[in-house]
Amino acid sequence: MKALGYYAVVTGRGPQDDSVETIRAYEEDFFSRSKLFRSGAMRASQMSTNNLSLAVSDCFWKMVSDSVEQQADNFKAARYNLEAEWRNTFSGIREMDRNDLFEKAKDDILDDIAALHKSTPLEWETLLQENLWEKIHPKVVDDIYLGAAECTTSSNFNTKVDIALKDWTDDKLPQISINVGWQTLFKQLETIMTTKKTDREIGDLFQPLKANVLETVKAQHAWQSTALKRLSVIQKNALEDTAVTNKMQWDNSISFMERILKERIDFANEDLEKCIGPSWTERWTGWRSRSPLESQCVAAKNELQKLLVADETHGKHLENDELTTVRRNLQTQGVDVPYEIICTVWEKLYKVTFLSRALSSAQQCRKAFYHRNIACNAVECNDVVLFWRATRMLETTCNALRLQIMNTEAQRLEQEVKQYLEELSRDEENKKKLITGKRVDLAEELRKVRSIQDKLELFIAELNKDQ
Repeated sequence: MKALGYYAVVTGRGPQDDSVETIRAYEEDFFSRSKLFRSGAMRASQMSTNNLSLAVSDCFWKMVSDSVEQQADNFKAARYNLEAEWRNTFSGIREMDRNDLFEKAKDDILDDIAALHKSTPLEWETLLQENLWEKIHPKVVDDIYLGAAECTTSSNFNTKVDIALKDWTDDKLPQISINVGWQTLFKQLETIMTTKKTDREIGDLFQPLKANVLETVKAQHAWQSTALKRLSVIQKNALEDTAVTNKMQWDNSISFMERILKERIDFANEDLEKCIGPSWTERWTGWRSRSPLESQCVAAKNELQKLLVADETHGKHLENDELTTVRRNLQTQGVDVPYEIICTVWEKLYKVTFLSRALSSAQQCRKAFYHRNIACNAVECNDVVLFWRATRMLETTCNALRLQIMNTEAQRLEQEVKQYLEELSRDEENKKKLITGKRVDLAEELRKVRSIQDKLELFIAELNKDQ
């Protein structure tokens, strides 16, 4: 190692309790009287602790300057490489780091929530009616309507329907409706978030963040508690109204009833066909055959149809003697069918027959608005009134849900989203998980390299200024 220079210093007079100032004064006095100083053997700049300190300081800062300039050159080269990679990989796309992207995503999510108001009232109510009917139609058709349709008089039918509707409204209907409103609101928001056209710069970059926000607010958002009671009152009033006031309402109710019955007939026929297996055409064209169980079901169906032809007003249940007769007739044909299979086939066959008769009756009820006494069925077309009440309940319920969504729930949802996004903006770990990808990593690296390089250059400028 080569020495950079030699210096003469006095480290003390001897006593250990001398102060720094005492030693410094002694050193100056010593060198002023020293033969080294007087003879010129050593220059004045090579003597004293102060000169040594200045020389060490100059040497240190020169080494620092050289090292910093080298690091600055390294970072400059790294910056050039990263910028070249960005230009070649993401040409024409604005460079944004994770924080910039988060702020843009935040605005985009809030715009999605605001887009809920772009749907018209008619679109909201149509969507709500479809979803609510999908949820409640088994109760209305299978439990209430079919459960009361066996009545032989209109008064018994109305009594059974009124009791069933009241129990349902008091118990589950309001909560089911609110659940449908909640699900429709978030389904609509999810549709907007996932199908919204994004610009080329963003692509699918925000989808993980949007999915996280959606799932979080889903778990947090609860329907306004006071809405349940209000909705219950609205539904009770609608279902208690049995007055069909004009012919248009009557015809609309029949059309609604016909559409529902046709759908139920299709479902019932499919259920029956699954039981009896492929038809002759399907067996011939598809090279299929019936299983032994399906053959038993076909035989039972053919025999049970004779009962329905002989008695068009036959009830829902088979009598024991009828069941025994059907089985014996099948045995005489060489087919032994267990009672359980006969009962299963009867249930499916009767449902198809009953719904078909109900559809025919509904079509004839079109002429019975002014004169119920010409009604062709035992319940005097009060089944049409039931569907009118269900239609009114659907309309008023969905109107109330739509108003609740637009006037209250959308605003509450927006506040919850804002609050969660604010919390997320301070959570760097989660931001890294939700906004990620090569583009983000490259932009983050560029930001860091630029920041370090700028600070190094500022440091070098200050060093040069001092020198």
